[in-house]
Amino acid sequence: MRIRYLPETLINQIAAGEVIERPAAAVKELVENSIDAGATKIEIDIREGGKAAIIVSDNGSGMSQEELVAALDRHATSKLQGDDLLHIDHLGFRGEALASIAAVSRVKIMTRAQDGEAWEITAAGGKKNEPAPSSHPEGTQIEIHDLFYATPARLKFMKTERAEFMAVKDTISRLAMAFPHIAFRLTHDGKNSLNLPAAPDRQARLANILGREFGENSMEIEAERERVKLSGYAGLPTLHRGTMQYQYLFVNGRPVRDKLLNGCVRAAYRDVLHRDRHPMVALFLDLPASEVDVNVHPAKAEVRFRDAAMVRSLIISSLKHALHEGGFKASSTVATQALGAMRPANYMAGSGPALPLHRGASPSVPASYAYGNLAEATYQAYEPQMDMVPSARAEEIPDTQEQNYPLGSARAQIHENYIVAQTEHGLILVDQHAAHERLVYERFKAQIAETGIEKQGLLTPEIVEMDEGQAASLLDYKEQLSRFGLEIEPFGAGAIAVQAIPALLSGRADVQRLIRDLADEILDHGQTQKLEERLNEILSTMACHGSVRSGRRMNADEMNALLRQMEKTPLSGQCNHGRPTYIELSLMDIEKLFGRR
Repeated sequence: MRIRYLPETLINQIAAGEVIERPAAAVKELVENSIDAGATKIEIDIREGGKAAIIVSDNGSGMSQEELVAALDRHATSKLQGDDLLHIDHLGFRGEALASIAAVSRVKIMTRAQDGEAWEITAAGGKKNEPAPSSHPEGTQIEIHDLFYATPARLKFMKTERAEFMAVKDTISRLAMAFPHIAFRLTHDGKNSLNLPAAPDRQARLANILGREFGENSMEIEAERERVKLSGYAGLPTLHRGTMQYQYLFVNGRPVRDKLLNGCVRAAYRDVLHRDRHPMVALFLDLPASEVDVNVHPAKAEVRFRDAAMVRSLIISSLKHALHEGGFKASSTVATQALGAMRPANYMAGSGPALPLHRGASPSVPASYAYGNLAEATYQAYEPQMDMVPSARAEEIPDTQEQNYPLGSARAQIHENYIVAQTEHGLILVDQHAAHERLVYERFKAQIAETGIEKQGLLTPEIVEMDEGQAASLLDYKEQLSRFGLEIEPFGAGAIAVQAIPALLSGRADVQRLIRDLADEILDHGQTQKLEERLNEILSTMACHGSVRSGRRMNADEMNALLRQMEKTPLSGQCNHGRPTYIELSLMDIEKLFGRR
């Protein structure tokens, strides 16, 4: 078979397969063009999830007649002023988007530059028509109809209308986070779905999109190192989700889904979240254009940093610092869930707590017993389940103690596992085992940081055979691994000799598997976390066995001492497995439960 040149229409359709994979990708390209054009107001109208129609209107700088004609040609762009792909200061730069979209759909563009005439042009299936005068106001409007009509096979791979619409909405939301000064409006099938007026700052825009829950339970991030600036907000560990969908990451205003950045977030929260839970974050990384390559992915969803190690260190250290500063707090969502569980099933707003169905004479009920259900059919007499501590009576505790300490003063221990403490503004319910587990765990880590990790030498070195490239990569991290207690040496081509392992892992670790996992991780991410993770798992297990057990009675001094240690210990708002260690209920919320407000 002889080599031949492909026709231009087929070339554009191939490019469309890479750049325009679904309606959300087309919307992203068009909205980015509007942002690059200096628009302060962008309106997006889609129909049938974007498959039937996509209309994007803006008040940007518009185009002249000559620019309008060139806009539909491949590799024609106004974004790349020079020929250096390492200095890209705009969201778009390849000049492929409009040509690719026009190759697989019907397109109409109406535009008017400032102090210029209005023009419009149409194209279908990669063939464009001559421009014609228009009456369009200043700015640009692009209409796309019947997306992928020229390549109907791609329509079979589209998801449901709702799924495509949600992808479009997520795309607009991410762009709106990065550009708070721009007003965005999204309508779907004539219904207003997203209306974001221009915001004074990024915090206000994030609150509009992510809601009050994130605003109340997030920590501000501000850090800078070697001309690389990191800003944004990170959620408390107890505010987590089951997917990474709620992690919004940006590089120079460009929304990205980058493995390196996601890995940094995971590493920073590794010690406070269960492995199948993910934090909520909105992080913005700003650095010189020459320090990042955005031309490594057709959809520009991934980037490559010149100094990836420095960027990774900045993100992880900044997040960890914020977690240590704010990790004592538990998110308000924990209290909200608790209050919801306390409401009886037949509780009606404004009607007060439900009354018991039994109308007969009530048996004697101990005053110290706390009923979990106010709507039981009959009352039954029980032995007291709450162990009131005599030395912790209210009249014996100075009011100043409740005012000076965030976790207040201990008042009782119930079910020999939960501490009830009174604060100035409400009450705190503490899980004594989970709280003490975190305290012991942090003490273990501090001791290891001070004295180092003890090594256990092997009588006979463990020889691990692997690919020569993997072995060489692993040996590059020899000094770092030694600090974690792992001593390795080269053993010929493609083999590693393990001389010592951390004493904590002695008898607990499969050395062969550990070394292979470390080598795989270095090849995938350029760093190693597996060893530290496994050591932390051992420390967590030791802390669990060494902490105050459930079922142990504590006196007032012990309970108050635990509260004071929690206030001083970083990350004490959650246990080693990511569960909250305490719940805070405000007096106002408690009064609402009883219809007092």
